[in-house]
Amino acid sequence: MPKVSRWRTKALLVALFLFSALLLIACQKTTSTPQSIFGGKGDHAREIQSLFVPIIWIAGVVFVFVEGLLIFALFRFRAKAGQAKPAQIHGNTKLELVWTIIPILLLAGIAVPTLSQIHKFAQPAGPGALTIKVTAHQWWWQFEYPEEKIVTANELHIPVGRQVNVLLESADVIHSFWVPQLAGKQDVIPTHTNRRVFTALEVGTYLGQCAEFCGLSHANMHLRVMAQTPEDYDAWLKAQQAPAPAPTTELAIQGKELFSRSACIGCHTVESVPAARGKIGPNLSHIGSRTTIAAGMLDNTPESMAKWLKDPAAVKPNMGTMPGYSMPNMNLSDGQINVLVAFLESLK
Repeated sequence: MPKVSRWRTKALLVALFLFSALLLIACQKTTSTPQSIFGGKGDHAREIQSLFVPIIWIAGVVFVFVEGLLIFALFRFRAKAGQAKPAQIHGNTKLELVWTIIPILLLAGIAVPTLSQIHKFAQPAGPGALTIKVTAHQWWWQFEYPEEKIVTANELHIPVGRQVNVLLESADVIHSFWVPQLAGKQDVIPTHTNRRVFTALEVGTYLGQCAEFCGLSHANMHLRVMAQTPEDYDAWLKAQQAPAPAPTTELAIQGKELFSRSACIGCHTVESVPAARGKIGPNLSHIGSRTTIAAGMLDNTPESMAKWLKDPAAVKPNMGTMPGYSMPNMNLSDGQINVLVAFLESLK
């Protein structure tokens, strides 16, 4: 086989390998990756994707072109015994102008829409926006609706089609608020308020998490955004504003009595328990209505609640030992856990 044909064959095989690898990556379905940035369901996420897609195509073309030249040069101009030193192109003004001007034009083409989007994302919320104060803790999220006088945790409810103005604060270290299907990342910094404005366009539950390393249990700092129809959101709002129903079963009544004289009241608020006004841990006033517990680590079922109360560190490892940064093991008996679960699950 002629030498030219051999290097062309090798180059083709390498190109086919790279193309196959990219094709396999592209076959990944977004349905199995709920925190994918593709297929956004919020205006902010879709604008990010509209910017990302052309940029990745430009980068891909540049990559293929440059790597293609590199592969071509490796095979075409490889050193051979007795071969004279090849001609040098250093100092070729025309070539140097070309490979300087082309990257400048490419970067300018990327910079202009990027800066435009950055400016757009920095604009304040419009009239009628829903304002929610988000406070990041090690390792959970607090959501406060100031106008509605609601405080909840780890599950953020918003109406579809209405702009949301999220005010971000941290109670301890730097965190990052990120719900990729709805909006881009935004750092959450102590003593400073950041903002993220977005609108959910489709009903659904969208997963997010802290995207800035914030301690040993950083990877377990999840959150959920429930985008609801305006009617469903209003119904949720009314249920949260109303007091939780009084416990009716014997177990739940015993659980309320135990809760009201336990150390739990030092960390948690439960509106129906006057002594429970703690601010260190999540507000539990309507915990029975949430879909998850432990910052999204467990589904909210009686079995999961019992597991969480029995040994929190086994569910959410690496929580640390500093007061306020971990759910302590209260060394509860099975009987105590049963009545507490009955009470907490009744807080709808």
